[in-house]
Order: sequence, then C-alpha cells, then structure tokens
Amino acid sequence: MNATAYEFSTWILPLVFAITFHEAAHGFVAHAFGDSTAWNLGRVSFNPLRHIDPFGTLLLPALLLLSHSPFLFGYAKPVPVNFRKLRTPRLGMILVALAGPGTNILLALAAAAAFHLLPIVPANAALWVAANLKNTVLINVVLAVFNMMPIPPLDGGRVAVGILPRPLAVPLSRLEPFGMLILIGILILLPLAGSQFGLNLNVISAGLRTVTDFLIRLILILTGNS
Repeated sequence: MNATAYEFSTWILPLVFAITFHEAAHGFVAHAFGDSTAWNLGRVSFNPLRHIDPFGTLLLPALLLLSHSPFLFGYAKPVPVNFRKLRTPRLGMILVALAGPGTNILLALAAAAAFHLLPIVPANAALWVAANLKNTVLINVVLAVFNMMPIPPLDGGRVAVGILPRPLAVPLSRLEPFGMLILIGILILLPLAGSQFGLNLNVISAGLRTVTDFLIRLILILTGNS
C-alpha cells in the first residue's frame, strides 16, 4: 500500500463512521420523541450506506486529503426531521440537535479509551489502528464543535432557536436557507479577503481550533492518555 492510499485509509473510516453515527443519532432521538419520518424512510440506522453522500462523504474528503488541505471536512445526507411532529417541539428540537454532536463526543471518548488496547493489537497492524483511533478522536471532536456553531441549519443553530425567546428565535430560524452561505463567507471568503489587505480575519476558525484543542486535551485526560 503506497503512502497516499495508507493515509486515506486512516481517515476515511473514522470520517464515515463519525458522520453515520451523527446522523443516525438525530433519527433515533426524533423517533423517541414522536417523529417517525426518518424511521419510515429507513434512515434510523447505523448502516453507513443509508447515510453516505457520494460527494460529501467520499469525494470531497478525498480531494481535500490529496490536495494536502489544512482541514478535512465532509458531510452525509441529513436525516429528515419534522419538528412539528415531536411531542414537545421546542425541547424535542433541542435534544434532536444535541444528539449528533453528543454522539460524536462519545465516539471520541471511546476511541481515546481504546488506545489502552493497542498492546494486544498485532504488531503489523498497530500503527494503522493507532492512526485510525487518533483520527477518530480528531474528526469526532471537530464535527461536534463545528456543528455546535449557533447558525441554522447546524445543530447549534437549532439549539439556539429552541432556547432563545421567540423575538430572537424567529429571525435566527429564518437564516436557515442561507446558513451554508454564511458559513462559507465567515470561514473561507472573509479570511481570504482579509489576507489581501494584510488582516487576519480568521477569527472564527481560530476559535473553533481553540475549543477543539481544549476538548481533545480533556478527553485524553478523562481516558488516562495525558
């Protein structure tokens, strides 16, 4: 296996499972609170094939990896949730939204704890397994932190809509159709524009990295890897 294929294999499995568990968790909690939309469509499943988006889950991360991008990003097909069908719509929306990032943090904790099992892994596979575990921790924490940004349709945006008083929640919820454009603007276009004038406008990304680094250190401490 050449170096590129080896590196790709240590990233794609953690990414596929992180995204799959994230989306499935949304569906499970929505079903528990009374919305069977995802359940009826067969999307409440830990089968990656039900959640994989060919471009977002496979092609985009591969292109970023091959181009030596400083970040790795991907997405799955969103699990459909009809919030009006939830027994307690406001609380249900918050818990459905939190289920995805919460599951990612649990996966990161499990992967970090699994480092203690490396001594029993065959020597010829130990490095590959260690790389997968390391990337599992990183990808799941990044996914959780990124999704908790308070911008709809990200999970953090839906939590904010559920928590804020109606006069603030309604205008925030109306941003959902433009959420991805806003994210592209503040994470990519704004820093690029700032660099043309010698300004560092990469504040949001820097904040995300700070929170990500803190959570990874905390997870390593909690699992005895510090």
